[in-house]
Amino acid sequence: MRKHYGITVLALLLTILSIQAQDTHFSQFYASPLYLNPGLTGAFDGKYRISTIYRDQGRNLLDEPYTTFSAAADFRIDVGKNRKTSRDAAGLGMIFLNDRSSSVNFYTNTIALSGAYHKSLTRYGDQFLSLGVQFGIGQRNINYENLTFEDQFNGQDGYTDPTAEVYPFNNFGYGDIAVGLNYTYSPGDKLAIFAGAAMHHVLEPQISFYAREEVEERRNDNQLFRKYSAYVNLQYPINNRVQFSPRILGYIQGPHLTVNAGGNFRFLLDDIAGTALHLGGWVRPVRNFTNRFTPDAVILMTGIEYSNFLIGVSYDARLGNLTTSGRRLGALEISLAFLGNYDNETVLCPKF
Repeated sequence: MRKHYGITVLALLLTILSIQAQDTHFSQFYASPLYLNPGLTGAFDGKYRISTIYRDQGRNLLDEPYTTFSAAADFRIDVGKNRKTSRDAAGLGMIFLNDRSSSVNFYTNTIALSGAYHKSLTRYGDQFLSLGVQFGIGQRNINYENLTFEDQFNGQDGYTDPTAEVYPFNNFGYGDIAVGLNYTYSPGDKLAIFAGAAMHHVLEPQISFYAREEVEERRNDNQLFRKYSAYVNLQYPINNRVQFSPRILGYIQGPHLTVNAGGNFRFLLDDIAGTALHLGGWVRPVRNFTNRFTPDAVILMTGIEYSNFLIGVSYDARLGNLTTSGRRLGALEISLAFLGNYDNETVLCPKF
């Protein structure tokens, strides 16, 4: 029945949003660097980078899964007057993000501009401290046509009667700010270190469809909490063709805590063609508003580098939240990036 289907869809949507600590997230977090940390804008050894990433969840349960798509472009600009003594650079970029639950026509769109300054701490350009800031506009909308309520039941065969429910405006926008700091030490064929921290939603914008005066008394229930994130990634060369990268990423948003911990292997297949294979996996425990810290998913990832192209595929095998049909809410993620004028002499940001 449409009513029960609508309730199922809304429950799934709320479950996904709560698990993700209000914000959406990507398992291949380095494949969307501008979303992870504004300080990673322009953090690559090239001139420009174009990246896209797609994620869907609930495909085995819904006809139209919950989907997330992001596209970004950023540029690296050398600002040092003397390249022999200064390797400073600036980064400029733009990112677009779209979340949607087509079953209830609920959409979130975000567009943001990013800027970062990369201060070289050595004259060799193998150690950088980066500071970035991001200014964005968010927009949320919903189409009420696919929703039905109890008072619409005609008593016989469907929900065709009018409803007494009063709908709020179905569309609103808000401003948003994020800041981030990133540190990179990548001395060629030695142990490399990547670490950073970011704060998103600095202004904690209101995200209610109701007018501000209607929700002011319950302001904390309708604000987008600040998100604090931090990560550490090492890159250890096992030999001249194999690298291992252990990593950990954590973020806190309101009552929610999420941690990603695992590692990634990179196998160099063809040095001349620039071909490499990535294989990785990590686990994701979460803590939500119930204050319970439980394992949420195991993520498996594979990626290919070919010349200036990067292609990654990952799958989140959920460990909990079985549906009534006995199915788990897995998530598929696909990323694609192109690096323009890429030298790959110094790794300034992991790829997946």
